[in-house]
Amino acid sequence: MKLELISNPIYAPYRVALVHDWLTGMRGGEKCLEVLCELFPDAPIFTLLAYPEQLSRTIRRHEIRTSFLQRLPFARNGYRNYLPLFPRAIESFDLDEFDLVISTSHAVAKGVIPAARALHVSYVHTPMRYIWNMFDAYFGKNQVGSIKRAFIGYAAKRLRRWDVASFERVDHFIANSHHVRKRIEQYWQRTAEVIYPPVDVGRFQVSHEPGEYFLVVSALVPYKRVDIAIEACNKIHHPLRIIGDGPEKERLKALAGPTVRFEGWLSSDEISAGFQHCKALLFPGEEDFGIVPVEAMACGKPVVAFGVGGATETVVEGQTGVFFRKQCAEALIEAIRDLESRTWRPEMIRKHAESFDREIYKHKMLEAIRLYWSNHCENA
Repeated sequence: MKLELISNPIYAPYRVALVHDWLTGMRGGEKCLEVLCELFPDAPIFTLLAYPEQLSRTIRRHEIRTSFLQRLPFARNGYRNYLPLFPRAIESFDLDEFDLVISTSHAVAKGVIPAARALHVSYVHTPMRYIWNMFDAYFGKNQVGSIKRAFIGYAAKRLRRWDVASFERVDHFIANSHHVRKRIEQYWQRTAEVIYPPVDVGRFQVSHEPGEYFLVVSALVPYKRVDIAIEACNKIHHPLRIIGDGPEKERLKALAGPTVRFEGWLSSDEISAGFQHCKALLFPGEEDFGIVPVEAMACGKPVVAFGVGGATETVVEGQTGVFFRKQCAEALIEAIRDLESRTWRPEMIRKHAESFDREIYKHKMLEAIRLYWSNHCENA
């Protein structure tokens, strides 16, 4: 592919490869990849495993090359059980023909092995949370038995060593938030530029409807702490809609009272309608960035968020939402009371969301890659 993004012709021709952890749905990481697909329409995508029917047309248009994990038994729904094999799988890709490698990583994609001459830029959603800062949330005593926990603990130690060693394969890191940038510095001792992920603000409409229910839009996994939202709404007898699915679903349903409704994953239009008709979004987990709060704000809806992590970079307290500082139902209920005592201005909330628009991400990523590539070629 020609280097159309750089005006100086000495930098062409070149070939680009995109690398992504896995492609099993369209969540925040895949929205970032989708923009890169638009910037590099001829680039193949290397990923551990992929199910194209669950992906956008933009991503499906690309050649998708998967690892040996795709062919292993029960990989479709149980690929996380193969976690110890992830490093070997990502290193199995042959990237010798590519001059520029762009990885989007929340697990092992940044550990791909580029050609010696190549430039590798990694957009990091987080260092692997389940082996670093959230090991207990995923593999605590309430989640797994003692024998499995001991095995996972051993595997996690090996993964941490690999994770640290493999960061040297990356020339430039870009973090999706300042919260993640600090973890990159902590775990890998590397600096990173910050570019917030893309939010397609244009597909959402501002709603002035007050709403009668609270909303959670989330994968149902331990660290999202959906249980806190359920407990809070149980105690105040307030309607709560939960859009999402995951391994925690049955446990959470057992906790839910009569005002809580589980709806599974819905279409994009149905999720948009959920935002427009809700009173507020509840966001009880610690996130690296968190696209969902920005989507809610794009509909003019305030957010009640745990005041740690990426939410502190997207929600403006008192203007677009409120925070609770202790991760428990009582603190969330107090924040809900605070939210209900205030008057919210939907147009102002929407205006703030526009600062995270998809086109801003696209422009900033293009400029960063352009600069990195220019410096790379000058130093070659």
